[in-house]
Amino acid sequence: MEEENQKQPKEAGKFIKIKKFTFIMGIFLVIFLTAGITTIALTFGDEKVESLAPDKHAEFEKLYSTYDTIKDNYYEEIDEEKLVDGAINGMIKSLDDPYSAYMDKKEASSFHESISSSFEGIGAEIQEQDGQIMVVSPIKGSPAEKAGVKPNDIILSVDGKSVEGLSSSEAVLKIRGEKGTKVDLSISRAGESEPIKLTIKRDTIPIETVYAEMLDDGVAKIQVTSFSEHTVQELKTALEEMSKKEMKGLVLDLRGNPGGLLDQAIEMASLFIPNGEVVLQVEERSGKKDVYKSENDGELKIPVVVLIDDGSASASEIVAAAVSESADIPLIGVKSFGKGTVQTAQDFEDGSNFKYTAAKWLTPEGNWIHKKGIKPDITVKLPDYASLPYISPDKELKASDSSSEVKAAEEMLKEAGHDPGKIDGFFDEATTNAVTAFQREQKIKETGTIKDDTTVKLMQVIREKILKNDTQVKKAVEVLKKEINK
Repeated sequence: MEEENQKQPKEAGKFIKIKKFTFIMGIFLVIFLTAGITTIALTFGDEKVESLAPDKHAEFEKLYSTYDTIKDNYYEEIDEEKLVDGAINGMIKSLDDPYSAYMDKKEASSFHESISSSFEGIGAEIQEQDGQIMVVSPIKGSPAEKAGVKPNDIILSVDGKSVEGLSSSEAVLKIRGEKGTKVDLSISRAGESEPIKLTIKRDTIPIETVYAEMLDDGVAKIQVTSFSEHTVQELKTALEEMSKKEMKGLVLDLRGNPGGLLDQAIEMASLFIPNGEVVLQVEERSGKKDVYKSENDGELKIPVVVLIDDGSASASEIVAAAVSESADIPLIGVKSFGKGTVQTAQDFEDGSNFKYTAAKWLTPEGNWIHKKGIKPDITVKLPDYASLPYISPDKELKASDSSSEVKAAEEMLKEAGHDPGKIDGFFDEATTNAVTAFQREQKIKETGTIKDDTTVKLMQVIREKILKNDTQVKKAVEVLKKEINK
């Protein structure tokens, strides 16, 4: 829920260690000593004395002066560490970059958990954008996904408290919590006139990132949900398992994949790209480019297609662009998210750290997809009912109610095979009859109202229908079968 592309293709896990407070106070001491020497020289000497300290950081004079003034004259005792944290945080926030952030000890711990282990929370990748907290993508099988959280949702509040102006790391700490506890979210979604209220029960978000299954006619589908430390090894294992089941074609599903570690993306893309072909380019501010090439010792000898959507971001876009441009593998779905920058992190000795954008990444052909996304070769959308909003099981919908939730329920009932009459957001007699029929079919107590088990079952039926009628997977299978039968 919190990891961007980490720049560690060759030096994974190495961070610069700086004792933050000692470092800053050391600079202060140099300034103070210089000022003292200069004062003595001006008082007792006739000639002008040059500063013994370099003028390299003269621009920090206001910062030091502010720190001293607050430390000596503020009306209450101050927490010096908190003051330094605030200065660093303010400096990084001034970059106006949603992918750069300062993290205190708790936030840094949460950050590292998301890369290397399971964690407890709702399971959604978020980022700060223009002062708001936006969902990049929910994690497959997570409470967030099951609750209906969608890419590009804006989180307005957590447990009734606004998150506007918070960094993504600060928001993560508010959203995460112990397994079994609940968190209330208020979400703004495009096309919805009113905020959506969600109550989500937190759970353990597993580190497993690869899910494989055999479809019909020798076509395998492997979904990669994020890029953590062992993702490539998981994929290799999945490919071996599918090969034993006589895999003839592969659908690599990167939909809803928010990204992760850069080295894993490079290694994964290399599995599908001929040896020596370019995987990506990483460009620094100076214009210097590091070009990463495939080191494949035996490319896959079966046809492959890749699925992407608006939740495919960062590392998943690196893979999609690489296999498209360097291996001519077709992309199917809808335009991806559009994150074309690389972050690196530096740890302080006290456990805090900060991550910042160190470079931008380019596709093998030199394209920068940042804020543009990747357009698929074949555009295929999911059915409209795949975008129906979540309905809280705690909220009762009954006769004479009128709301956007009622309208969503009416659309669900229709897709479930029960006619609610006119879909207008008004819970009338036809809606009541449809609900009762649905409850009878599902062997639920026939109340004629929508709440608790009825709500959960209704959304479950729609979810199952989406999986059975996955138009993007069907198109991918169609394309593969043509290649297999050539």
